Amino acid sequence: MADESYQDKTEEATPRRREEAKKKGQVVKSREIPSVGVLMVGITVLFFLGASIFQQLSTLMVQLFQEIGTSALHPSKIQDFNRLLIQRFLFILSPVLIALCAVSIASHLAQSGIVFSTEMLRPNWSKISPLTGIRRVFSRQSLAELFKSLFKILIVGGVAYIAVKKEIPHIFLLVDEETGSILNYIGTTSVTLLLKVGLVLMVLAGLDYLFQRWSFEKNLRMSKQEIKEEFKTTEGDPLIKSRIRSIQRQLARRRMMAEVPKADVIVTNPTHLAIALCYRSKEMEAPRVIAKGAGFIAERIVEIARKHDIPVIEHRPLAQALYKAVELGQMIPSTLYQVVADVLAYVYRIKKKVL
Repeated sequence: MADESYQDKTEEATPRRREEAKKKGQVVKSREIPSVGVLMVGITVLFFLGASIFQQLSTLMVQLFQEIGTSALHPSKIQDFNRLLIQRFLFILSPVLIALCAVSIASHLAQSGIVFSTEMLRPNWSKISPLTGIRRVFSRQSLAELFKSLFKILIVGGVAYIAVKKEIPHIFLLVDEETGSILNYIGTTSVTLLLKVGLVLMVLAGLDYLFQRWSFEKNLRMSKQEIKEEFKTTEGDPLIKSRIRSIQRQLARRRMMAEVPKADVIVTNPTHLAIALCYRSKEMEAPRVIAKGAGFIAERIVEIARKHDIPVIEHRPLAQALYKAVELGQMIPSTLYQVVADVLAYVYRIKKKVL
């Protein structure tokens, strides 16, 4: 990631920002962990299988020298001999190679999981720019990597120096030992030295992973403005969404007002609430609320009702109960059947008198 100012980037990265970074191949990853894993596993495999591998290689070399001069130098035979030699050599070393490949893959997966991205393969012409290259060389990330490498060299070098210094008196005594003893001493000492260095590198790899994670999180930080812009992109501009909701409410209100002429009665509070009830005995099990509103909407419902000669009945308890308990388009609850039935009966009597 490019070096940039973090003064105004004080907010944690959003899940969308993290997902975009992962798609670009930007994940928390320490190069030290695979290196240490390969070293430690290689040492372990050689410690347990080193003698067997050495014996097999010795046998292979003996056979090779015995066969030299017994076969005619023909190109086809030389190719067959080289192919057989490579196959046997790889077969002998296969435990080491398989273990190293497995730990290398596992160490990468353990850090970042499976990440497939072609972003890094795309040509980036800005990387060709000398100025960009100079800024990258002298960036904080590069300087941190430089100091980290120097610190690692000093620590590892110090541990190796202390370990070798203790063995110097024994090294001078090897001149009187047999070849087998010398090789055994060299192998044991080398494994011990590598284990000590490996343990130190494991600690350094852990610290490097923590540093890489801290650096990654710092690079992903967002400013408050970036979070607002992302919210607008994903959720939509709040002003636009508010305008859309307003338009939707207006359309719903118009549709509701268009249903008012179908009402049988309007129950009011008397001026604050208005609920339009419709009942068709052959079509409905109970009266249905087809329009309701408070304040200005209530006044409009009453106004439309009077234009269409729909009775307006003032009944405060019923109006409040219908407004709170019944949603638009729903039938009234059974607890209000008797009260609504009385209102409708009164309305029907009025209509008969008028007729």
